[in-house]
Amino acid sequence: MKGNFEFRTGKSNRLLWVIECIDPNCSWRLRVLKIVPESTKFVIRKYVGVHSCSLLNKNANHRQATYVVIGEQVAPQYVGVEKGPGPKGIRTFARTERRAQISYYKAWRGRKHAHTLIRGSPEQSFHVLPSYFHMLEKLNPGTVTRIEVDGDSRFKYLFLAFGVAIRGFRYMRKVFGIDGTFLKGQYRGVLLVATAQDGNGQCYPLAWGIVDSENEDAWTWFLTQLKEIIGDTDELALISDRAPSIKKAISTIFEKAHHEACAWHVAQNIKNKFKCADIMGSYWSAVNEYRCEDFTGYMIKISNRYPRVAEYLENEVGFKKWSRCHYPGLRYNITTMNMVESLNSMLVNARDFPYVALLDVIQEKMSKWWNDRRILNPVTYHVKGGELEGVVDIFNKMCTCKEFDIDKLPCVHAIAAAHHAQVSVYSLVSPYYTKEYYVLAYGETIYPVESQSQWDVPNEVVARIVLPREVKDKREEGQRLQGSHQSESS
Repeated sequence: MKGNFEFRTGKSNRLLWVIECIDPNCSWRLRVLKIVPESTKFVIRKYVGVHSCSLLNKNANHRQATYVVIGEQVAPQYVGVEKGPGPKGIRTFARTERRAQISYYKAWRGRKHAHTLIRGSPEQSFHVLPSYFHMLEKLNPGTVTRIEVDGDSRFKYLFLAFGVAIRGFRYMRKVFGIDGTFLKGQYRGVLLVATAQDGNGQCYPLAWGIVDSENEDAWTWFLTQLKEIIGDTDELALISDRAPSIKKAISTIFEKAHHEACAWHVAQNIKNKFKCADIMGSYWSAVNEYRCEDFTGYMIKISNRYPRVAEYLENEVGFKKWSRCHYPGLRYNITTMNMVESLNSMLVNARDFPYVALLDVIQEKMSKWWNDRRILNPVTYHVKGGELEGVVDIFNKMCTCKEFDIDKLPCVHAIAAAHHAQVSVYSLVSPYYTKEYYVLAYGETIYPVESQSQWDVPNEVVARIVLPREVKDKREEGQRLQGSHQSESS
């Protein structure tokens, strides 16, 4: 391909593959033969690597530069990253690295094929979802997963809460932010999240969900699962925007918990509805005020300038929903949903992934946070690289590749983990190290699901059927809409 010489397939069968230059007078050819009929390996029997044809046969629009070939070539650039090159970057790669000219559409299809090779297809994601959840629960004790399907076994909702987050929640302030963000993959949907905030002001994601849309049924189902793991007490506060579907679902499921309005969303409503951005200083002072008498002073300023805004804040929203001093419970210093927005922005590049690949990104992010935020050095490390990934337990001298366990000498994964942990490699040869865990909010590790070939899943889980959600084709909708307009005009 680099030389811009095209080739064609000669006389071949399931055991023999012959390719030749498209010029029948050219001497360039390759002949390979299967080692044995059942094998997937071939041996080269003949190769003539010099073209004897005219240079006029060179073609930058190479016939072998298909989107499949391009996708396979760029696939390594998507390993371990969320975004990777776009169609323009793929065209540049094809031009500079393979000397092939490809269209934007072929580059787009190549990118899509590369995504499928690395992250799996959307349809396959639905099929393996029950087994994937089974492995998450097996590797992470206490993890809660749920899958909801309709009468035809088609996917409706999913729910995921890692056991370490559930157990660590006892050390968190009982204030949640809940929100959803749209997914952009083939089957679309909405990613829901419920997150607390630790004492250091960092996000503490407790539960994730994927639903069809932000409607009352979806929120009711998600919050029902959430209630099963955290309960319902008057100590809880759930902060959200003022969407009617969320408000109704919270009032139905959480009878004791308080539902608070996000102060930032209230501020946006004020600016959009009343066009009065100049009073935002007084509004935020009122939001964060601890003393009710001082709060009243700020509200008087707002009322004198914009009476309708003061009425909106008092009667339509309600002081208890957005102000610190009037809140009946403990809201601490959490007045907005910034922690939720941070999680949504963190996943912006993964929103078009298949569902299982998206959940893998969430697992990797949370695992890194738990390791980074643990007071003690992490006792386990997930090491990527080489032919096999490894999860290393340095202090117990174990690795999932088993070389460390059997030889009692550090494997390549253990050496990398020891270097990262600043532990002497030589100290790992002897088994005399032990260390006690602190069971606090970040006292455990989230274990990743290994490659699918290593899964150990019961037959009843494998047999469970989860089919893709039915999605209308936008092009068909557009054609029907166009046809209806034409019929009306006629």
